[in-house]
Amino acid sequence: MDSLDLEVLTRARDWLADGRRVMLATVVRTWGSSPRPPGALLALRDDGRAVGSVSGGCIEDDLIGRLAAEGLPAQPQVLSYGVGAEEARRFGLPCGGTMELVLEPLDHAAPLNALLDRLVKGELVERRLTLASGAAQLAAAHPEQGPSFDGRTLVSVFGPRYRLLLIGAGQLSAILARMALALDFAVTVCDPRDEWREEWAVTGTTLSREMPDDLVIAMRPDARMAVVALTHDPKLDDLALMEALRTPAFYVAALGSRRNNAVRRERLREFDLDEAQVAALRGPAGLYIGSRTPAEIAVSIAAELVAVKNGVAPERVLPVAEAKAALEVAADTLSACRSG
Repeated sequence: MDSLDLEVLTRARDWLADGRRVMLATVVRTWGSSPRPPGALLALRDDGRAVGSVSGGCIEDDLIGRLAAEGLPAQPQVLSYGVGAEEARRFGLPCGGTMELVLEPLDHAAPLNALLDRLVKGELVERRLTLASGAAQLAAAHPEQGPSFDGRTLVSVFGPRYRLLLIGAGQLSAILARMALALDFAVTVCDPRDEWREEWAVTGTTLSREMPDDLVIAMRPDARMAVVALTHDPKLDDLALMEALRTPAFYVAALGSRRNNAVRRERLREFDLDEAQVAALRGPAGLYIGSRTPAEIAVSIAAELVAVKNGVAPERVLPVAEAKAALEVAADTLSACRSG
């Protein structure tokens, strides 16, 4: 779930609690190019105030105009945009794009309260809306599940589908944790050191004092979990990495220089990891952006994390180690040319 959509649900709940009526618009189908994916949300208050997004702005303006002219619908309904080329251009849907929305009127805050209560607990929740009756039911969802619509029932999935375990509770971890939360990861931070753990203050994360290897085993990493070691302490980082690299975790990375990570890989081989497992370690963590400050390093790591999560081909991105090696070759070549 996009973090923006959580804001939409929260604002809609607050409006309803204040006695206003609300219409929830959900993108359910797209064809061709479209600015927002299925599941994206927009909430419109009965006086035209809006939060969220289903397009670049034109569709939102049209929905606000419809609301002013017609009021909220009595029952959930389906609305399509961009069926013809002229309408597609009008609403900013390039290449003949088409978008289908479900418009759902809401009168009471209680149903959204129940959903938000479960999301606050970190649950992954399915919300099943039956258009004919307007009734919605909540149930547990699974990570591979996405939004779906068959013309009669809209299934939306809310909550974090990806997990991130950070080893170390330092400044870099705090910055990266905030970025990961905005990217809709459920974030756990592991640091058995009292002096670091007691200063942790990132709301929305889970803080653990367990030893890193024990916590990795307990969390049972799957293909939707990432582990990033950030302490610079081999006694902590290596413990987490040796267990994480044995799992299907989609991203396992460690901070440190190229030399330190080369030495780290030798240590990991001593833990009976095979060559494929050792090769899966991303270190130094991140994409090369010339980062120097903790915030810039966090951006670098977050970018690589998202690239791997989204299946970007390795040749389309440049990890830190490869970029620095390429820069060194270029510098050597330039020096040789000048001296020659």
